[in-house]
Amino acid sequence: MRLWLCALVVTMSATAADIRLGIVGTDTSHVPAFTSILNDTSSPDYVPGACVVAAYKGGTSLPVSANRVEKFAAQLQSKWGIEIVPDIPTLCRKVDGILLESVDGRIHLQEVKQIVAAKKPMFIDKPLAASLEDAREIARVAAEAGVPWWSSSSLRYGDIAQKMKYSDAHSAILWGHCPLEPQFPLDLAWYAIHPIEQLYALMGTGCVEVTRVSGRDVEILVGRWKDGRTGTVYALLPGPGGASGAVVYRPKQVHQSDPKMNGGEVPMLKEIVKFFQTGTPPVPNEETLEIFAFMDAAQRSKAAGGAPMRLR
Repeated sequence: MRLWLCALVVTMSATAADIRLGIVGTDTSHVPAFTSILNDTSSPDYVPGACVVAAYKGGTSLPVSANRVEKFAAQLQSKWGIEIVPDIPTLCRKVDGILLESVDGRIHLQEVKQIVAAKKPMFIDKPLAASLEDAREIARVAAEAGVPWWSSSSLRYGDIAQKMKYSDAHSAILWGHCPLEPQFPLDLAWYAIHPIEQLYALMGTGCVEVTRVSGRDVEILVGRWKDGRTGTVYALLPGPGGASGAVVYRPKQVHQSDPKMNGGEVPMLKEIVKFFQTGTPPVPNEETLEIFAFMDAAQRSKAAGGAPMRLR
């Protein structure tokens, strides 16, 4: 009963503390996970302030997308009583904000345009897009319409990104399990976005050049910042899912992550709710776009056989 109450109350009478959210794309495990955190008041992970009340299935030709849509949509209906609607415009009429959860970044721009037309603020789950051009166009159309948005990997709010940031760090190395998506113009955007997002959480903006080396079961990305700092990502292709870590170098200390460090779904959901309450993104849009410029430079470096490429 308590699982249904939040959606029922928010649908009947939305207040500043009861923001009605709609989901676009039921093809990712984030859909039931986020809904549980926001709607299940009995959960120890419960985050108050917003509830998921409706969803649009979406889906694409990507196998992972096509195979998950109905499964997670059915979970939303049976477990939380979420209304499934036929299209994005219908969804937008029923909610105050949008969680854009579609896993296929190639269709995010066309989905964003419909959300922007309805003037709804949106959190765009990773990846923001599948190309730098689409990422910049998303930012442009949203800015022209005055619609707030932000995008992030949950690992930005995990222990590594939150506990290993030092103002005097001059270098950082991140690694993680990162299968590539060859159908994306930026093959790193599919999963390497996680350690790259962590790298930016630790280093901040200002990268000017990226070199990418393809090795045996690994893609190595080395970024050079304008002040001389360096950041490296080891995108590990096969192997156990979720394996990640970091080493941060300071003038007199070296810090290595603990394997027991946690991810950041619950902390990110708290930031998502705060964003819908205030309209202010916790991660500047400019930083998110630089992350895509970083991946774009890495893609061009790969095509050029590992030559360094400046960010566009």
